[in-house]
Amino acid sequence: MNWQRHARRLADEVGRPGSRWGAAVADTPRHLLVPRWYERDQEVGGRVVRDGAADPEAWLAAAYDDKTLVTRVGALHADDAEPGTVVTSGVSTSSSTEPGLVVSMYRHAELDDGCRTLVTTGTGYGTALACHRLGSDLVTSVDVDSYLVASATDRLASIGLRPEIAVCDLTQGSLPGEYDRIVSTVSVPTVPVAWLKALRPGGRLVTTITGTGLILYADKTPDGGAVGRTAYEPASFMGPRQGGDYEEAVPASVWEAAKTGDGEVTTSRHFLVFVPETWSIRSMLQLHTPGIEHRHRWHPDRSHTVWMTHPDGSWARAHATAPREVPTVHQGGPRRLWDPLEDILDRLAWLGELPVYGARVTVTSNGETTLSRGGWSVTLQEPI
Repeated sequence: MNWQRHARRLADEVGRPGSRWGAAVADTPRHLLVPRWYERDQEVGGRVVRDGAADPEAWLAAAYDDKTLVTRVGALHADDAEPGTVVTSGVSTSSSTEPGLVVSMYRHAELDDGCRTLVTTGTGYGTALACHRLGSDLVTSVDVDSYLVASATDRLASIGLRPEIAVCDLTQGSLPGEYDRIVSTVSVPTVPVAWLKALRPGGRLVTTITGTGLILYADKTPDGGAVGRTAYEPASFMGPRQGGDYEEAVPASVWEAAKTGDGEVTTSRHFLVFVPETWSIRSMLQLHTPGIEHRHRWHPDRSHTVWMTHPDGSWARAHATAPREVPTVHQGGPRRLWDPLEDILDRLAWLGELPVYGARVTVTSNGETTLSRGGWSVTLQEPI
């Protein structure tokens, strides 16, 4: 199987000419690290398990496209499912991140020769790139999922890479060593204190903030904290999980209230927006009120409904009768979820941008993380 031609094409797409990351992408057989994956199929109304060995051309096309390949939905990993299995519900719980984004995270980390680096495991693809760049002896890879650790260990060994790999919850407790760089492709709500303790003086951490489109990078300071920035390009990763699947955060009763409740009724000042489709608005709202979940539906008559719910029982429903009509908003529960969104949209309309990208990052030694830009600032919160 001539995978090298496909890998070189991918390297040209995501790497700069002559860059070491381009060489790492060109030398890494991604298909061997993702033998099965889920692929969306609108005709069957769900995600279908694809088996690479059964269709080598489709395997190479998928593996060397600059796209994320979902490998687990809910508790069902594609490795454990029969090819052709259709999954119609559940959220993604593991994946092979798009190669260009992995490279971008590593560029923000400024990995230099000799940097002892901690990365997250997943399928092992990001680990393989780091090994090619630094050498396996300088790379430690961790994941909370013991199956992912075991399968990645075997698959990396099959291509000659033997980094240290361990089962570890990156967001809780201590890490298995000290590092010059920590690069997490699992998002976190706040910077874990364990990372600050494990970083060597002057070391750098790179991650994304859960529920936002924000890449955060920061260098350790002598007081045990860190300072840095949010990147200007957007990105997001799956949030941390402790079990085989994410726990339900918002009870079904709250979603039912959002669908049928009257609550407090107002008319919005802005056209209807579905927050997850807007990077900067999504990030601002998550920073203000962590933990909001979103759904929407376009109706046959071209009207549009958006729902927002929160684990504390708050909910909002906005309905616009046409794409260019302002919506009617219903809100209930202990707090108003739509009101901060209105304020964010006011700010965007007035200033033309939101301050989340390029913000200064300040992390104290106890992990308190504050973003600021101009007169705006926010301290990250753990969701309820």
